[in-house]
Amino acid sequence: MLARIFPKQIDNNFRGHWLAILLFVPVVLVKLTIGVNSIVYTRYIATSADGIPLDSFSAGGAQTVVALFALLGLFQLLLALQGVVVLIRYRAMIPFTYLLLVIQQFANKAILLVHPIARSGTPGSQIGSAVVLAILAATLIGFALSLYKESASPS
Repeated sequence: MLARIFPKQIDNNFRGHWLAILLFVPVVLVKLTIGVNSIVYTRYIATSADGIPLDSFSAGGAQTVVALFALLGLFQLLLALQGVVVLIRYRAMIPFTYLLLVIQQFANKAILLVHPIARSGTPGSQIGSAVVLAILAATLIGFALSLYKESASPS
């Protein structure tokens, strides 16, 4: 299993189940979309999808949250762009990239437990949470499939 996550040779030869690649594409596309939207439409995404009540903050506080949110979007975008490169050129790294995405998702949840954010009760924040849970589920399933070794078909 560790040899799949940390292959000796980083090439375009994927050794896991083909469904892992099929799941990898939408996960990366959603991450790309989240990253770009968080950078371009920062204030809107922060207030609607994540339910952060920016209007209740001081002007400086809201500006700081928006800037930090855009920086977080850049992080999401760079991780997704790495996923695109892995998908196109270095498919042997798909299990490792899945692992990074899983760690990122769980670390985000852990950090938010330690440092909770006051959220408004907007319907968009519930949709944002559902999207995050769907991405997490797809990422976990894709990670498991990327480690799965297909048995050779009898000839």
